Amino acid sequence: MSPQDQRFFKALGVRIAELRKAQSFTQQQLAELLGLSQQMIASYEVGRRRVPISMLPALATALAVSIDTLLGTGSSAVKRGPTPKLHQQIEQISQLPRAQQRFVTQMLDTVIAQASR
Repeated sequence: MSPQDQRFFKALGVRIAELRKAQSFTQQQLAELLGLSQQMIASYEVGRRRVPISMLPALATALAVSIDTLLGTGSSAVKRGPTPKLHQQIEQISQLPRAQQRFVTQMLDTVIAQASR
C-alpha cells in the first residue's frame, strides 16, 4: 500500500469510528449490521485493512450518512437518524415475511394515529 493509500484508509477509519460513535453503535453492533466480525470493523477503523468499495453503500446506510460524507468529500455533519435500537428493529422487521411486516405497519399506524390526537 502506498503512503497516500495508507493516509486515505487511516482517515477513512477515523471517520467510520466517529460516525459509528455518533450513532451510539459499538463495533460489535456495526459488525452485526454489516455481517462482519468486530475485529474487521476494528481493522477498518485503524486503517489496518482496506474497506472494500462494494461495502461503502451498506456502511453509509448503517451510519446514516452519504457515501460522500463517509469518504470525507461531503458535508461533515452527521445526519440525525433513528436511534440505534430502532434502527436494529427496523432491520429485523424488514427480514420478516410480508404478512408480518404489514401487521407491524398497521400496529405502528394505530399507535401514531392515537398519539396525534
